[in-house]
Amino acid sequence: MAGASVRYIVDDVDAAVAFYTDYLGFEVEMRPGPGFAALRRGDLRLLVNATGGPGGASQQVGGRDPEPGGWNRFQLEVDDLDATVGRLREAGAMFRGDVVVGRGGKQVLVDDPSGNCVELFEPHRG
Repeated sequence: MAGASVRYIVDDVDAAVAFYTDYLGFEVEMRPGPGFAALRRGDLRLLVNATGGPGGASQQVGGRDPEPGGWNRFQLEVDDLDATVGRLREAGAMFRGDVVVGRGGKQVLVDDPSGNCVELFEPHRG
């Protein structure tokens, strides 16, 4: 079976790569050009594409240009949400509200440098 990937359209691939590798534990899998990078964290493969360029992901679809942002997101489980949030706040990351505590754990939504949403989740232990 082929693997699955999540693709995010970003304004700045360099800023996206730095955000995901420096703060969220991703590694660069490949970086064939300035407008694209494939990142990996465990089984999650994240493709980041610039809004313009020759690649297929940056081409107009249905009369609309691809753009970053929105509320769709992927969830990353973290061991210590408070520490992760602290590091991201120090780096100037933008959050979509405060930490929310629910039945399964606590979570917060953070935007990458292009405004794409990432959910950080710490499950209740025990």
